[in-house]
Amino acid sequence: MTTPEGKIKQKISHVLSKHKAYYFMPVPTGFQATSIDYFACLKGRFIAIEAKAPGKHLTSRQDYVFELIRAAGGLTFEISSPEEIEALDKVLGELL
Repeated sequence: MTTPEGKIKQKISHVLSKHKAYYFMPVPTGFQATSIDYFACLKGRFIAIEAKAPGKHLTSRQDYVFELIRAAGGLTFEISSPEEIEALDKVLGELL
């Protein structure tokens, strides 16, 4: 049985594949600091995506990592709903 967050991740993976993005999903081992669910590259843009179950939000550590990525010029997405998946799809489609 897939969790609510797992269902969101399946849809994110589909959108990234549709746009032919390279993406990597780090596997947490318990020995390092928590990370973001997806790191991707599409048309020269660095993208970080965190999937959340509906009603859940970024941890303070994840928010800090997002701030660092945005400061370096990367794109960040926190996704927990079908509307946010559609927004991701639209943004990726509009990248030059």
